[in-house]
Amino acid sequence: MSYDIRLVKLVSGDMVVGKFDEANNKIDDPATIQTMPTQQGTQMVLLPFGYPFDQEMHGQISMEHVIFEYKGCPEELKTKYIEATTNISMSSGGLDLKSSPGGLDLG
Repeated sequence: MSYDIRLVKLVSGDMVVGKFDEANNKIDDPATIQTMPTQQGTQMVLLPFGYPFDQEMHGQISMEHVIFEYKGCPEELKTKYIEATTNISMSSGGLDLKSSPGGLDLG
C-alpha cells in the first residue's frame, strides 16, 4: 500500500509527518519530529504527536492548522515513519537503527 506522506509545520511550530487524507484534508497518524542535542551534535527523533501520553501514532490533524507544507519529505524520514507506524522494517542490510524510548532515532 502506498501512502501520501507529507511533512508540515503547524501554526504551533510543531514539525509533523503523517499520511495525507485528501478526501478529508487531514493528516492521519501524525508524528512529531523533535531535535535532541547529543555529544555528536543534534539528533532527530520521531515521536507520536501525543507523546508522552500516547505511545502510538494515531489521530488526525486538520490541514487548517498547517502554516507551511514542505515541498517534499525526505525518503529516509518516510521510511522511518512507515516503519514506526506499521512495525515492518523497510531497511536493507547494513543500517544501524537505534531506537530511543517512545521514539525512533533518525540520527
